[in-house]
Amino acid sequence: MSKRYFFFVLAFLMVLLNACASSTVDEAEDVIVADTSNHVSNVSKFLDAKKWNELFPNRYHLSTLEDTVFKGVARQDFYSYEAFLKAAKLFPLFLGDGNDSIQKRELAAFLANMSHETSGGWDDAPGGMYKWGLYYIQEKGFPKSMVTEYSDTSKKKWPPVAGKSYHGRGPMQLSWNYNYGQFSEAYFGNKQVLLDNPDLLLQDPVLCFASAIWFWVRDQYPKPSCHDIMAEQWEPTAQDFAANRKIGFGAVVNVINGGLECGANHSDRTKYRYGFYQYFCNYLQIDQGPNAECSDQKPFGQ
Repeated sequence: MSKRYFFFVLAFLMVLLNACASSTVDEAEDVIVADTSNHVSNVSKFLDAKKWNELFPNRYHLSTLEDTVFKGVARQDFYSYEAFLKAAKLFPLFLGDGNDSIQKRELAAFLANMSHETSGGWDDAPGGMYKWGLYYIQEKGFPKSMVTEYSDTSKKKWPPVAGKSYHGRGPMQLSWNYNYGQFSEAYFGNKQVLLDNPDLLLQDPVLCFASAIWFWVRDQYPKPSCHDIMAEQWEPTAQDFAANRKIGFGAVVNVINGGLECGANHSDRTKYRYGFYQYFCNYLQIDQGPNAECSDQKPFGQ
């Protein structure tokens, strides 16, 4: 190798490293969805189609109670086990760390939050409150006249499209234009796909589940990812310890909705989120682990 070529390569690498270092944390650490069709997800170690049907007998369009809130979507087993497994294969990080116990807790935590966000149950619902996860495909009762409610025009990189609503859709209720834009970049390599047509999440079951898993494994800068918390990969800072934020399901609740459900803002409604977690832990035959609640935690950012 000539000296001239060597220094050219060295200079190129220095430019590349500097470019990476100057990226913001949330951009640099984003999760890009890749073709991992040959990946065997650890989901299949703990769940199969039969167990899925036991856990979600009233999922969207399968319940004996007809959902009359939203119409226009073809009747099908939208939230099927097969669709969930295909989406999980796209994210090797999901249930990818730790031993079986850690992976079971992560799965229980994911299913709990997914179920809580989409639940159609009530205290004395047929089969019990916790049999009604995945009942809704999008935000219950969201008025289509309020299309600008989830549009943040300050996010210049992912600007909302006029007339499009970015209300909650899918298992984790993906909301806001910037989340649709970032997930679209990760999944399609093009932010405009979902910014232009957010209803695609209601038409493609794998895409819909993928939006939830993407949210789960992606760092919620400056908060950690839900995956890192449950996989015990997160290292709380001194500020976190001072705010009583520690590894456990409670910190996951804090990431997802801490401003409304943790610390001084602790709500009685949060008991259902904890209840779902206990339900899935019992089903998977695993203890909840420490720090399962966030009532004594300050929300992230405080």
